[in-house]
Amino acid sequence: MKVALGVTGCIAAYKSIEVMRGLQKAGVSVQVVLTRSARRFVAPLTFEALSGTSVITDMFRRELNRSIEHIRLAQESQLLAVVPATANILGKFARGIADDFLSTLYLSCPASVLLAPAMNVEMWNHPAVRENVEILRSRGHHFVNPEAGALACGMQGEGRLAEVDTIVSAILDLLGSESSMAGLRVLVSAGPTVEDIDPVRFISNRSSGKMGFAIAEAARMRGANVTLVCGPTELPLPPGVSVVSVRSAVQMKQAIMERFGEADVAVMAAAVADYRPAEYAGQKLKKDGRRMNLALEPTEDILLSMGREKKSQVLIGFAAETENLIENATAKMTRKNLDMVVANDVGEGVFGADRATVHMLLPDSKPVVLRDMGKLQIARRILDAAQNLLAVRKPPVAHG
Repeated sequence: MKVALGVTGCIAAYKSIEVMRGLQKAGVSVQVVLTRSARRFVAPLTFEALSGTSVITDMFRRELNRSIEHIRLAQESQLLAVVPATANILGKFARGIADDFLSTLYLSCPASVLLAPAMNVEMWNHPAVRENVEILRSRGHHFVNPEAGALACGMQGEGRLAEVDTIVSAILDLLGSESSMAGLRVLVSAGPTVEDIDPVRFISNRSSGKMGFAIAEAARMRGANVTLVCGPTELPLPPGVSVVSVRSAVQMKQAIMERFGEADVAVMAAAVADYRPAEYAGQKLKKDGRRMNLALEPTEDILLSMGREKKSQVLIGFAAETENLIENATAKMTRKNLDMVVANDVGEGVFGADRATVHMLLPDSKPVVLRDMGKLQIARRILDAAQNLLAVRKPPVAHG
C-alpha cells in the first residue's frame, strides 16, 4: 500500500512527521509532498532522514519531469492524505486550482482522498471555508475534522489538528479495511431524542451524536451499506450514508425496528430519552409565578425490543453511567440480550468531546479499556469487535 502524504503550511505541520511514522510502522509506503509554505515549518531533510526516501517539493525539477511525476504518483497511490490541510489547500482542491505539485497531484489522483484540516477557529468557521468543505465532502472525500482547544494563535475553539493516532487510524481504515464489511448492512443510531412539552419547550439530553456519526463513517469506510438513524444534531451529515432523521423516542423506535430485521450489525449509540411528558400541551404553557409539576412517563425501551427480536444480528449498545460503571453496564447487557456494551462514565465530560475513554464489555470476557482515544478510532475498534462476533456467529437453527 502506498500513501501520498501532502503537507501544507501550518504550525501543525510538524505532526505530519508522526503521521508518516505511524503509517510506516503499519507497513505503509509513504511519499511525502511538501508545499512551498510547508517548507517554512518543516524541512524536507527531516522527512527524508526518517523515511529513507526523497521528498517532493517542486513541480519543475528536471528529474521529475522526465517521468511526469505527479501522474506516476497519482497512479501508484491508494490514498492521497493531506495533513495538515490549510484553508488555502481546501480552496484550491474545491475550485480545481492546480498551481503547485500537490494541487496538480490532487486533480490527477483517482484514489481516495483524506483531509485533516487545521487552522484558526474563525477561518474554520468562515462561510467560504465551510462551502469548500461541503464541496469536497460531496465528492466523497473523507475528513478528520479539527478538534477544539487552545490554538497556536492563542485563541480557543475548533481548528486544532486532530490527534495523530486519530488521523493514522482513519488512514488505515481507508487503506486496509475498505472492503472488509462490503455487503454487510449496518444500522447505527446517534444523537439525542427530543420529547416535546409544548410548542416551544422540550426535554432532551446532552448527546452531540459524534460517537454514532463516527461509527457510521467508519462502517462506510469499510464498504458497509450503512443506515444512520439520528435525532436532532448540528453535525454535518456523513456522505455515502443513508440518513433517517427523527425527533422523539417513538419515531426513533419505529425507524429502527423497521430496519433491524435486515441488518447484520446494529450499533445503538443514540442517547434516547428515558422519560417524556405524559401529556403534550397544544399551546404554550404560560408562566404564572406558581410552581409547575410536570408528569412524566417512560419512553419505549428500544434496545430491549431489539434484544427480544434479535436473530442472527450482532447487537451493540451503549451505557452512559455516573456510578458502578462495569456492574451497571454488565447488567444492561444481560437484561437486554446484547452482544456487547460500550460503557463510559458521563461524569468525565464525554458529551460533545472529540476524545473519550470507554470500556468494551462482552459476555464472559474482561472489559477492554480504550483510554483517551479519538472517537473515530474508538469506532474502528467497536467495528473490529462486531466483525469478530459476526465471523463466529452461526446461523439460527430452524425449528419446524
